[in-house]
Amino acid sequence: MPITKQFLKSKPECKVTFTVLDTDANAVAVAGDFNDWEKTELKKLKNGSFKGQLNIPVDATYEFRYSVDGEWVNEPEADGYKFNDFAGAENSLLTL
Repeated sequence: MPITKQFLKSKPECKVTFTVLDTDANAVAVAGDFNDWEKTELKKLKNGSFKGQLNIPVDATYEFRYSVDGEWVNEPEADGYKFNDFAGAENSLLTL
């Protein structure tokens, strides 16, 4: 489940591409501090993976998780992990 980051020169944002390689899933979304934990659906591609892009402000670290068919899943290649009392579990970290 790789994440790619493209820092924009024109504004203090980073175009982050979230990719989930779960070919058995029906629906995948990403939610985190950067979108007020509102699920942003990722588009299913022909190869069965899911992909989506968000422009996210830089100079911060964000907690996030994927919702894969309703189950919360962490990003294996995250920039780190942080325990979240509300979730009662670790969240993935995205550092920009």
